[in-house]
Amino acid sequence: MSWWQALILGIVQGLTEFLPVSSSGHLMIFREIVGADPDGFLGFTVMVHFATVLSTVIVFWSAIVSLLKGLFKFRYNDETDYICKIIVSMVPVAIVGFFLKDKVEALFGDSLFTVAVCLVITAVLLFISDHFSIFSSWKKHPGGEPGVRSYRNGISYWQAFVVGIGQAFAVAPGLSRSGTTISTGLVCGVKREVMAQFSFLMVLVPIVGEQFLQLLDVASGEAVFAEGVGAGAMIAGFLAAFISGLFACRMMVALVRKARLTWFALYCLVVALVILCL
Repeated sequence: MSWWQALILGIVQGLTEFLPVSSSGHLMIFREIVGADPDGFLGFTVMVHFATVLSTVIVFWSAIVSLLKGLFKFRYNDETDYICKIIVSMVPVAIVGFFLKDKVEALFGDSLFTVAVCLVITAVLLFISDHFSIFSSWKKHPGGEPGVRSYRNGISYWQAFVVGIGQAFAVAPGLSRSGTTISTGLVCGVKREVMAQFSFLMVLVPIVGEQFLQLLDVASGEAVFAEGVGAGAMIAGFLAAFISGLFACRMMVALVRKARLTWFALYCLVVALVILCL
């Protein structure tokens, strides 16, 4: 892999990790477009994913520090409640990662056809989340007036778990992690401003865990780390993913709070159709 191929793939990873269009699917697409050698691609993806994790940490640094400060007060406060709900959201993807990873990978395969189908599914989820919201007004306020049920930190444990189920399905290439979690949360009645932060914080540990499992594969000899990818290409890809990730993360938070996701649904459909036609 040359430095310019790594640069392009890093930019693609940084942008698509946070936009609801599937980073794994786009990496596979652009790997074919730029003609990058599959050798060493596993190690490269580990590095660029780590770069986008750092981007998330920087964007949400103040929120993360606040949560940790509240946690170490060792009482059940808002911060502890929020962290517990993040942990609940990670249960489904942890089950898939530890017990079903090989079966899921075998089921979905590594073809662009799979990417196209999953992009269509992503588009449907994004469209639904913009137009439908269930369970958002099913309970009355005290006194009998109809209204939206409020939960501590704006999200309940059951909503966090359902969003986690959505994340577990997003292991398929082409099924956007951010798009699936955000859409699932919005459909379940979580407010946009709440999902804008929760959806990104909840994926930090699973992404790090996923990369750790890949490194274990390398350590066990089941995979080779970065064979065919030079140090220059690695650095170029990492920096590109990190810088573009900072931009995309900030932009996506603003979009979730205000903009409609239907435009991303349309984009996913167009990309899927192009893949199927070619």
